[in-house]
Amino acid sequence: MNENKPGDSQNLACVFCRKNDDCPNKYGEKKTKEKWNLTVHYYCLLMSSGIWQRGKEEEGVYGFLIEDIRKEVNRASKLKCCVCKKNGASIGCVAPRCKRSYHFPCGLQRECIFQFTGNFASFCWNHRPVQIITSNNYRESLPCTICLEFIEPIPSYNILRSPCCKNAWFHRDCLQVQAINAGVFFFRCTICSNSDIFQKEMLRMGIHIPEKDASWELEENAYQELLQHHERCDVRRCRCKEGRDYNAPDSKWEIKRCQCCGSSGTHLACSSLRSWEQNWECLECRGIIYNSGEFQKAKKHVLPNSNNVGITDCLLEESSPKLPRQSPGSQSKDLLSKFRRNVSTLLIELGFQIKKKTKRLYINKANIWTSALDAFRNRNFNPSYAIEVAYVIENDNFGSEHPGSKQEFLSLLMQHLENSSLFEGSLSKNLSLNSQALKENLYYEAGKMLAISLVHGGPSPGFFSETLFNCLVYGPENTQPILDDVSDFDVAQIIIRINTATTVADLKSVINECYNYLELIGCLRLITTLSDKYMLVKDILVYHVIQRVQAPFESFKQGLKTLGVLEKIQAYPEAFCSILCHKPESLSAKILSDLFTVHTLPDVKALGFWNSYLQAVEDGKSTTTMEDILIFATGCSSIPPAGFKPTPSIECLPVDFPVGNKCNNCLAIPVTNTYKEFQENMDFTIRNTLKLEKEESSHYIGH
Repeated sequence: MNENKPGDSQNLACVFCRKNDDCPNKYGEKKTKEKWNLTVHYYCLLMSSGIWQRGKEEEGVYGFLIEDIRKEVNRASKLKCCVCKKNGASIGCVAPRCKRSYHFPCGLQRECIFQFTGNFASFCWNHRPVQIITSNNYRESLPCTICLEFIEPIPSYNILRSPCCKNAWFHRDCLQVQAINAGVFFFRCTICSNSDIFQKEMLRMGIHIPEKDASWELEENAYQELLQHHERCDVRRCRCKEGRDYNAPDSKWEIKRCQCCGSSGTHLACSSLRSWEQNWECLECRGIIYNSGEFQKAKKHVLPNSNNVGITDCLLEESSPKLPRQSPGSQSKDLLSKFRRNVSTLLIELGFQIKKKTKRLYINKANIWTSALDAFRNRNFNPSYAIEVAYVIENDNFGSEHPGSKQEFLSLLMQHLENSSLFEGSLSKNLSLNSQALKENLYYEAGKMLAISLVHGGPSPGFFSETLFNCLVYGPENTQPILDDVSDFDVAQIIIRINTATTVADLKSVINECYNYLELIGCLRLITTLSDKYMLVKDILVYHVIQRVQAPFESFKQGLKTLGVLEKIQAYPEAFCSILCHKPESLSAKILSDLFTVHTLPDVKALGFWNSYLQAVEDGKSTTTMEDILIFATGCSSIPPAGFKPTPSIECLPVDFPVGNKCNNCLAIPVTNTYKEFQENMDFTIRNTLKLEKEESSHYIGH
């Protein structure tokens, strides 16, 4: 509102360098504030030695307060530039005993280096950092790997070498333009694509890497075509009177896209599909799958009017017959490699279904399961709507509510689900048989919650047994349980006794003792040799782990189909096994340091204390843990597979104690005089805040 139009700012001079040039690649964005009659180049402001960012990003100019800018201009007016000999030199060399001061453009002219990181240091031409190579084996010119023009492979101000690839050389100007266009997320070595080592060296050598998305990501409607869905019936005989382009959601005329290519479709009725959840492939994809040799020919299906037809057993005119399930061992490595994809990418793809329309969920943290169940069962709830969380307190006469963190809510919900009576086992869990839960359809709701959590950015469940996972992916008929899947002590003892029998007489004796149980579960068999015990054990395991919970399993599986999650799991089992069956990796100081970004200009001392604190926590020299820090800032004890939204950030504020904002994933760290004070304040606040939250939860549950 306070900025003048771009055309008007052309003739206004920067208050620091007194130049009216508008060259973002060279001097940064030129910003004019009409209200205060102020024009600055971003780099001139950023590199000035006597000013720091005390406001929020939207305050003043990029978070630099107007009064601070005026004070810095006044300070610089007393300093003479050692290049142009004019006053207003706001930038000084940081080398000890060096008294050179200069304007930013003058510094560029004399090949000074400005480091856009850390303390935003500046070095004059005599003290600037240089690249040192042990030996120069390049006798001939080499091309700049960006513009491809030939250059002399000798490190200088204008010629830089990649720290990770010995044969990668660049013009400084080429690198700077590349960095501005790519941003911090895509700027990397053009040869090996390394980003960490490469960016660190380029920052040291004065390349500005803006913390923004790449320019091609910011183009209007850049990826519009990715959001377009195929909505046309392509079967040979379309039966819809409204035409092939007619699409009526939640009816038999809803269009289902091919699960393989997504570029062909069919009305449900035109392919005799009973529900939208049924798999369907177009003729082209089905031909590729069946001719690949990886799958056996499918068995013929019964007609739809058969008496024993099931929900997925109807004859489809254009859909694929049900493929025979494959056990994990039967799949070749070649087939697995075709489907090996990053689970984060898969979840982000599923997230494209989420609409902009928001649904607010009112959640009682003290009764997370019931309030989540009520919210998800609400007739107005749609799993494809964006979720917004508001925390409420039960029996609160004032009806107060406060904003909640979606990822914290999903994390608490997954913790409750893992420890609920719907699952059994210690670490790796299988479905239990709970008749009341089955009656209330809770297994379906549990599968639905898991699917919603994964797509909406929740944590890794990590508690599925491999048996449960294999049943979901390959089918119960192709899965063999193991003894570890049996949580019932008495049943486990029966299996152990049968398995350890050394003679036929011992085996028959055990069977006689367990006769009633074996008869009840239908596992009695004629014993003629000692080796028969292995088939008996297999029968008991299959009954207890799979057949006994068939109804809960089918209900759970239907819930997991929400938002297409189960189909994705079955298509990419290798990727999803890592988050469904395994807990995420332990947090380390480096992981947390890389996770939290610094959006505002930091207090260098506080940032140093923060890094030292993380290392102390990792070394066990603190009363808190890495997980405590992450919970305090985000509400999650681990990094979700799809990542955090928004990205966790660090702020340095003039406060005594840290402040965690779980809604924005923001951690404000205190600015203290000593590290000891910093650690004590961090430990005290994080430990007691988490303790208080647990006590409040226990108090509400008790009442």
